[in-house]
Amino acid sequence: LVALSTDKASSPINLYGATKLCSDKLFVSAQNTVGKKKLKFSVVRYGNVMGSRGSVLPIFLNQKKSGMFTVTHKDMTRFNISLNESVKFVIQSIVLQRGGEIFVPKLKSFKIMDLCKAINEKAKIKFIGIRPGEKMHEELISQNESTNTFSISNFYVILSTIFSDKTLKEYKKFYKLKRVKNNFTYNSLLNEEYLSIKQLREIIRSY
Repeated sequence: LVALSTDKASSPINLYGATKLCSDKLFVSAQNTVGKKKLKFSVVRYGNVMGSRGSVLPIFLNQKKSGMFTVTHKDMTRFNISLNESVKFVIQSIVLQRGGEIFVPKLKSFKIMDLCKAINEKAKIKFIGIRPGEKMHEELISQNESTNTFSISNFYVILSTIFSDKTLKEYKKFYKLKRVKNNFTYNSLLNEEYLSIKQLREIIRSY
């Protein structure tokens, strides 16, 4: 079993995010109750899928003809993941799961203002303020989770707080594990890779 989580579960700031975090904790802890049954419980966590109803892209595309974009804040950033990428990552996680872990894909970030420019450079911007419960930057791994977080090729894996050496050995059969630094946090602002305006335009063309 794989639960689909969201960035809102990391350092939640409202009740909705807290329920997402609760779901993550329940799924991870469920692995401790399976006994000898052939069941595995894991979580896949990523942000809004580009172009989905939860994404800002459809809103901006609808506003393109009006010549004005409504932006919550000029400094806002987000992670980028497409529908195909999210599906492939879920399948990859199902294959790799040992039970009790949270999988987080390594993604590129983008600036909301760059997204506006990629759609229409000449459009005017109206800043409307951050909505209740909305984060300035997406976070997928909190500092508190860094203690049990490992970097593996194209993703991070957050192991259960009671993970065993056996679990680590099983992962080492397939990947080179690297424990992240203490107080590590994975968010869209501090991310090392950003999409350029040109790259964003290429992405937009596919929608």
